[in-house]
Amino acid sequence: MRSPWSVLTARGRIFAVLGLVVVAAGILLGYEDVTRIGLVLVALPLLTLLLMPRRTPQVRVLREVQPSRLVPDARGEVRVRFTNVGRRPTRLYLAEEHLDLQLGDRPRFVLPRMAAGEERRFRYAVRSRHRGAFSLGPIVLRQRDPFGLTFMTLQLSSSSEILVLPRVHSLGDGRVRGTSAGSEGEMPQMLALHGEDDVSIRIWREGDELRRVHWPATAHRGELMVRQEERPARRRALLVLDSRAAAYPGTGVRPGYEWAVSALASVARHLAADGWVVHLLTDTTLRDGTTERAVELDAALDALARVQPEQDSRLDRLAAAAAPFTTSGVLVVAAVVAHDEDGLRELASTRQPGSRALAFVIDPARFGGAAQREPEAPLTGVLADSGWRTVVVGPHTDMPRAWAAISGGMRS
Repeated sequence: MRSPWSVLTARGRIFAVLGLVVVAAGILLGYEDVTRIGLVLVALPLLTLLLMPRRTPQVRVLREVQPSRLVPDARGEVRVRFTNVGRRPTRLYLAEEHLDLQLGDRPRFVLPRMAAGEERRFRYAVRSRHRGAFSLGPIVLRQRDPFGLTFMTLQLSSSSEILVLPRVHSLGDGRVRGTSAGSEGEMPQMLALHGEDDVSIRIWREGDELRRVHWPATAHRGELMVRQEERPARRRALLVLDSRAAAYPGTGVRPGYEWAVSALASVARHLAADGWVVHLLTDTTLRDGTTERAVELDAALDALARVQPEQDSRLDRLAAAAAPFTTSGVLVVAAVVAHDEDGLRELASTRQPGSRALAFVIDPARFGGAAQREPEAPLTGVLADSGWRTVVVGPHTDMPRAWAAISGGMRS
């Protein structure tokens, strides 16, 4: 609860102090008229304090962002709708929307009086140079009395979110071949040659229909086997993002990290367009247990829009989570910093013979860590020594060329 003194403006405080001084002077000097003037000066700010509303008006705020998901440097429009859901009319307010500075200046607009049930609409533009999940709100209402003696701020707690997706680059029209290991490699492509009616044989389970029993396989195995009609398996890819805050130079928006996020977003779109099933491995998906679930492209971009460098992120944890995928021949694409040799070796060891693993290796020296050039440079070869196809990248590296360098064996 704000004190009455804090509600007074500079003018109101001057009136109150000056009024007390005039009242004291009038009493000491015996001038009743001077005392009356002093009382008027004191009474005016007190009266405005009593009449100033202290309760937050019952106003509902709804926001609509067009388009609902933005891309960097694209203009979006936020439409704000105020509705008086109370029984009493609202007062005249100056409204200010609180939003992240990266979205632009805070919009201000006059919110006129609204009768019960009345609605007012406003709109303003937003634009961000960087990806991220940015909050909209709360809205702060400001009000002054007609004499400018009091100033009240009230807050409407309603808030929303606007999502700015990572920059996505076209990586060309080439297709990436699968691996030769496991059922996630070239085998799915071979199955696809036979169409959608391919069948697989499995052990009979309670509830299976007898008409699906595969008698030749049953005679061969000595136990009931049934036909299971399935669509051919699809090629799978695991995208791994290194989010160690200590590995990326700089503070705030880190160019190296943004390059890594943009690279994986571009790869996700490229692979999805080619029919791959994509899994996303970040510290966030590791915590919430969603790494094992395949993600649609929109969900992958949303997740990559929200990721941020983390102080407690560890590469060995990501490597441990990636290991079950690599044993089944899943294509691994990583964006990793040449920062810690032990962590890189843990990740490098996850690659299985015959499988494919690709890595964008972020060179911190090129992204502002010049003082680290000597100790970091030898680490760029740790993954390559274990059979990974790697490319060392900097802030000016062309992403399509970097992808072509590591995805080699692309076929049209």
